[in-house]
Amino acid sequence: MFVAILFTCIGVLHAEPFTIINEFPGGTEASFTVHADHAIHGWQVRLVFDRPIYQLKIWVADIVSHTPTEWVVRNKEYNRDVSPGNDVTVEFQYFYSGDQVPHGTYTIQGFELTGYGTTFASNTASSSMRYNYSEALGLSILFYDAQRSGKLPTDNPIPWRGDSALSDADNRHDLSGGWYDAGKHIKYNFPMAFSTWVLEWGMLKFADGYKTAGQVNMACDMIRWPLEYFLKSWIPEKNILYVQVGDPDFEDIYWGRAENMNMSRPAYKVTESCKGSDVAGDTVSAFAAGYLVFKHMCSDAVFADKLLTAAKSLYTFTVNNRGRYTDCLTKTKTAYGSSFENDEVALAAVWMYKATRDNTYLSYARGHYPGGTSWTFSWDDVNPAVALLLYEETRHSVYKRDIESFIRDFLPGGKRYYTPCGLVWVAEWGTSRYAANVALIALMAAEEGIQPDTYKKWALSQINYILGDNKLHISYMIGFGNAFPLHPHHKGSACPTNVDWCFENASGPNPNILYGGLVGGPDRKDNYSDKREDEKQNSATCDGNAAFQSALAGLVHLAVRDSLPRAPDSRC
Repeated sequence: MFVAILFTCIGVLHAEPFTIINEFPGGTEASFTVHADHAIHGWQVRLVFDRPIYQLKIWVADIVSHTPTEWVVRNKEYNRDVSPGNDVTVEFQYFYSGDQVPHGTYTIQGFELTGYGTTFASNTASSSMRYNYSEALGLSILFYDAQRSGKLPTDNPIPWRGDSALSDADNRHDLSGGWYDAGKHIKYNFPMAFSTWVLEWGMLKFADGYKTAGQVNMACDMIRWPLEYFLKSWIPEKNILYVQVGDPDFEDIYWGRAENMNMSRPAYKVTESCKGSDVAGDTVSAFAAGYLVFKHMCSDAVFADKLLTAAKSLYTFTVNNRGRYTDCLTKTKTAYGSSFENDEVALAAVWMYKATRDNTYLSYARGHYPGGTSWTFSWDDVNPAVALLLYEETRHSVYKRDIESFIRDFLPGGKRYYTPCGLVWVAEWGTSRYAANVALIALMAAEEGIQPDTYKKWALSQINYILGDNKLHISYMIGFGNAFPLHPHHKGSACPTNVDWCFENASGPNPNILYGGLVGGPDRKDNYSDKREDEKQNSATCDGNAAFQSALAGLVHLAVRDSLPRAPDSRC
């Protein structure tokens, strides 16, 4: 069962060099020793490397968290107790790019049980945690840190990322900041705004998941970045909303780092004459949900109020200027063409109601809810989220019926194809993304009491497949587990920091590890090719990680409440 404890440090040793046992091409075997001069009831070790590593294999401890140069591991249940005078020697292997062997130190902490506090799960818990969802949650935040554009903060945790695109502007109006969409360097506000409110939704609904994972501060820092950029993008006195920076025609011919870009980066906007209520509606949702996040979770009332003010004025612009933005801005149509805009407008209204409790917004949302069963949940179709949010506020059966109809299509026996090993397969671009997106909808529905047992088990099966329950036994999240993609289609990750230009088809793993990025994933037969040139299977995108991260927070939330189903058996 789950046990609530507070770990109190009872002894911290100074950092000591770990012992190198053996070296082999691309990897090193090493060890450290836990020595107890008094009884230890649980131990944790911090490994610090002088150069980045991209993988750590350790067999008698669990990886708690990591960055490229710092890894924290914790005891297994069977070796948590160390008697006075005894030693526990722990061997591990680590892997790296280049010819120079990283060295490092380790620091040991001993812990004792003193009272109520942080929640953790043992290996025999009734709510079986087959994978460390807290670790995966933290890695996903690092992915968004790697996507940052603009002037980076001094505490930037991604060593291979620096300031970039500082001159992004239009007629001297500053448009620096925000997230690069994927492995390229365009800033597409439509999927960026979708990603933002989906992440905020998870932060609000599964706040205890973030707290248990120890990721509240990191998440607040993560989500502030796009919101500050959106505040720059919206000019209420001129009714101008900037929605893209960068030209795909220039971008596609440049394979290099964002830090070295020197091509033209035009900005594109929606106005009263070039309408875009879809991208504007999503941005309203990001502002309104962000208001709630910073008011209740991130403890910044001043920033929260700024977001709500922007949400109100942009909402007015949205409902008064209905139209699909890609009908006007064709430079975005190939990458993120909009199919319809009424779902984003209804979504904006319901988020405004949640932020203000003004029934005018709720009435508008209900009156403009598209209804019906969507093909999927994505940046282009947010109708399932509208149904869930409206059901949460009204408990009206029409929304419940649409939610159940939508999820039924994805359950076994429904309308969707399944790979032999059990991943619901929607499209060849971003296979893992679509499975994670619907998994989040299922978890959100379960939270509202809609078929909770069925939906939780199904969502768990999809997330577990992504993290390793597949025929290749790899994680499609970079940096998670002992095997994961090494060649993501990502210019910043693929290009060494000391060159101005590199090649997409260069041999060897990416020199910079894109920790936390969720790649596209397998084909219909569970096959996967870890090749940088295969953009379909190896792209990691902001919208691809958003619902996945929120679903991870949902699984930690369920574990905290001891209501996570036992992990289903892997089909491969």
